[in-house]
Amino acid sequence: MGEDKKSPEVKEANLNELSGDVITPIKNIDLLMDVALDVVIELGRTVMPLKDILNLGPGSVIELDKLAGDPVDILVNNKLVARGEVVVIEENFGVRITEIVDVKSLGEKAGQ
Repeated sequence: MGEDKKSPEVKEANLNELSGDVITPIKNIDLLMDVALDVVIELGRTVMPLKDILNLGPGSVIELDKLAGDPVDILVNNKLVARGEVVVIEENFGVRITEIVDVKSLGEKAGQ
């Protein structure tokens, strides 16, 4: 029990060893091309009581806050980035982008 425990040697960090060019900014956007983003096409929204939702079934109609033919919203990671119109190509649905949201307003909202 009379063992003499040595405390570890503590040295002051020499921060001068790091040069200012250690971190170089990456200007190649190709590194971001494989980043997955959540893209949502929103036809419209509504608020419903739970009892009405539980009564939904095949053939039920849900009234949305937009009219037929109104542009759909295109959201990326829950941020509105564009609007478009629904198109049918062969037997598939798609969205044709008709308007890109002003990039300036996107930057202002991100800084909030």
